[in-house]
Amino acid sequence: MTSTLTEARSRTATPHRRTKRVRWRGPLVAWLFLAPALLLFLYFKFIPMFVGLWKSFFKVQTFLGDEWLGLQNYRTIISDADFAAAIWHSILLALGTTVGSLVLGLGFALLIEGPARYLWFVRTAAFLPVVTTMAAVAEVWRIMFHPADSGMLNVIIGWAGIDPQPWLASEHSSLWSIMLMSIWRGTPYDMMIFLAGLVGVDRTLYEAAAVDGASTWHRLRHITLPALRPVFWILFTLAAIRGLRVFVEVYVLTNGGPNGSSEVLMTLIYKLGFQKNDLGVASAGGIVLFLATLVLTLVAQMLRRRQAT
Repeated sequence: MTSTLTEARSRTATPHRRTKRVRWRGPLVAWLFLAPALLLFLYFKFIPMFVGLWKSFFKVQTFLGDEWLGLQNYRTIISDADFAAAIWHSILLALGTTVGSLVLGLGFALLIEGPARYLWFVRTAAFLPVVTTMAAVAEVWRIMFHPADSGMLNVIIGWAGIDPQPWLASEHSSLWSIMLMSIWRGTPYDMMIFLAGLVGVDRTLYEAAAVDGASTWHRLRHITLPALRPVFWILFTLAAIRGLRVFVEVYVLTNGGPNGSSEVLMTLIYKLGFQKNDLGVASAGGIVLFLATLVLTLVAQMLRRRQAT
């Protein structure tokens, strides 16, 4: 009798154990595949982030040892005129790039949306700036921005009767020139996301609106834009973060010049850390940039959820 009960218990326990093994096998395999990437992220991203946070409270000295300063590095950032100008330039560049790329991306998406056969070529050609290396794009634009009469952009605007512009060589136009290039590069990315969003818009709404006599503008305003609202929030967040963390294009085109007129937070942090060897203040600047990006993301998510409800 006892042996019969034991055999029955073993038979009932075996499927339960098998279910547990199957349940844990999937997540375990997934984590094993993710482990190499997570280790790389840990070593090259998270550990340097915590080290940067720690160094931001010190005056970093290579041979004499680090000196504790507390919040002095952050006070330097708040009171320093160069940091204030760099933060303002970063905000202005992020705002202009975000608005410009969103508006142009939506416009191009509406123009090339459709099932026509030739549109795949147009979409592919328009997306090329996104997959091209930023350093190569910036170098090409630096040549195009040549301020002489023979510069490519000056020749083009000369056809419209506009006088040659100094572009990157002027304190008044250097930041706007960088913004122009950033919009050109960010527009195709936003365009493709908008195209993906337009696919999900119910076509029967357009047909019903057309029957009711709604114009193209009213259909865009009351059907297309409300349907694309989640896409707008995603692109706004990504574009704003991309604008705040801009570095390569500014470094290649102007390196913050002339006279600091295009200096952004990333280039200033780079110069402080690797050229002036002021790693403490540079680390504090990096933490400020991280917090600004975090706050921007959280605010955008809160506004999106509030509108969704």
